[in-house]
Amino acid sequence: MMKIRIEITLCLVLFLVLAPFCICSGERLLVGMTLVRNATAHGAVCLDGSLPAYHLHRGFGAGSNNWILQFEGGGWCNDISSCLERAKTRRGSTRYMSKLEVFSGILSNNASLNPDFYNWNRVKLRYCDGASFSGDSKFDNGTSLLYFRGQRIWEAIIHDLLPKGLSRARKALLSGCSAGGLATFLHCDNFTKMLPSNASVKCLSDAGFFLDERDISLNYSMRSFYHDLVALQGIEQNLNPNCTRSISNPKLCFFPQYALNYISTPYFILNSAYDVFQFHHSLVPPSADLHGHWNRCKLDPAACSAYQISVLQACARFEA
Repeated sequence: MMKIRIEITLCLVLFLVLAPFCICSGERLLVGMTLVRNATAHGAVCLDGSLPAYHLHRGFGAGSNNWILQFEGGGWCNDISSCLERAKTRRGSTRYMSKLEVFSGILSNNASLNPDFYNWNRVKLRYCDGASFSGDSKFDNGTSLLYFRGQRIWEAIIHDLLPKGLSRARKALLSGCSAGGLATFLHCDNFTKMLPSNASVKCLSDAGFFLDERDISLNYSMRSFYHDLVALQGIEQNLNPNCTRSISNPKLCFFPQYALNYISTPYFILNSAYDVFQFHHSLVPPSADLHGHWNRCKLDPAACSAYQISVLQACARFEA
């Protein structure tokens, strides 16, 4: 382990009395967790009933009134069994989460590595609801209890940040990766409405554009998965009403390709043409390849046959 220098120790002593806090560890920026203390009163809790949380590192100088919020990713749970298991992990409870998070990439405070946002207020929203911050229901059979309160968690965190300066934001970017990227599609316009009318607001999804397309067995595997998720967690009521009123199957508005048509806030989409998750779970899920014909291709693209490459390229062209 890296030796702790005297100045790092002093930094730790100074900031342990504050929340949120930061620790300067070599080139890494570790930011302390902030629990939303009044969230329980609003029913805004994680799967297991624990308090929701975020990490905030303050901006400075020219960026002191600018904000970037990043949704944490981490998949979903679409049935009681998987959600009960998830509730026992950091994906369903803040009790199991690391209390310090490394702020890197778009959240870094290093001007050379992150020249556009290094001095902005940077926030990481912790993910503990299993539905991209969008559900609002509860499961209670007398033995097991699960809270599906992602929508309330989103609102509770925003209302906790508004008096901390978010209400005075001049520029703001709502971002997220994977399941967090999908959350940006669901909350982009709502985020804009919560900020000053003269604020410049944009949204960014990184690897969150999940497709509603047939898999290699011609079934809609992801559609089936998301339908169960939307039904279980009471998500449909929180989907964009302009979208749900416009298509025959309102649950499809959970998919970015449908939701995007009804988002008015400027939007940036970053997605790999050969996204591994979509390859393994949307295009070739295990249920569509029972005999494992795609196993070698999944492990090593160089081992894909000419036919398999053509299928992948067709999917990539759709994403593009």
